Amino acid sequence: MNPINIRIALVEDDERFRTNLKKYFDLTDPFEVIFTADSVESGLIQLEAHDDLDIVLLDIGLPGMSGLEGIPLFKKVKPELDVVILTSYEEEQKILKALCSGATSYISKRTRLEEIASALHIVHSGGSFMSPSIAREIVTYFAKGQNKEKKKILTSRQTEIMELMIEGNTYSSIAQALLISAETVKSHIKQIYTNLHVNNKAQAIAKYMAN
Repeated sequence: MNPINIRIALVEDDERFRTNLKKYFDLTDPFEVIFTADSVESGLIQLEAHDDLDIVLLDIGLPGMSGLEGIPLFKKVKPELDVVILTSYEEEQKILKALCSGATSYISKRTRLEEIASALHIVHSGGSFMSPSIAREIVTYFAKGQNKEKKKILTSRQTEIMELMIEGNTYSSIAQALLISAETVKSHIKQIYTNLHVNNKAQAIAKYMAN
């Protein structure tokens, strides 16, 4: 097995959509589809047998357990697994619940396959990603005045870094954008985690957006 492969799983009940996704990723380097499933329950069973998985693309509207319910269960089996929501649901409450439950990214099914692949590259390199339509929902949420408390908790520089993290930037790209060193970025992010009382990037992004 090529060690540079991005090993993914597809949990999607729409057979046609799932088949098209698999065909695309099977033909696209460096992706390798480890397994597909049509439910959270089936996906969890298969995950137990595949400890080499990097990313799971997970729908929300599934038969049986919903994708939102499945996120913490996938993370429990494999804590380092990146759970990426790929769904037609774009309501702000579902977005926030997914991120608060441990999802790394949230992608609309309206997104082109090439853009989904690009998003997974970002996730695999340590970033996070949201489709523009999803980000718009979050902006609307902020516009309701839900971001007052986070501005008190984070400094202006930390807020800049959080915004760049949400856009999917890596530590190095944040450093380049702000004209500071990568070590300084890491130091700021460590303090952000402390201020927000979280332990990782996904939790920080979720709590930042959920206020």
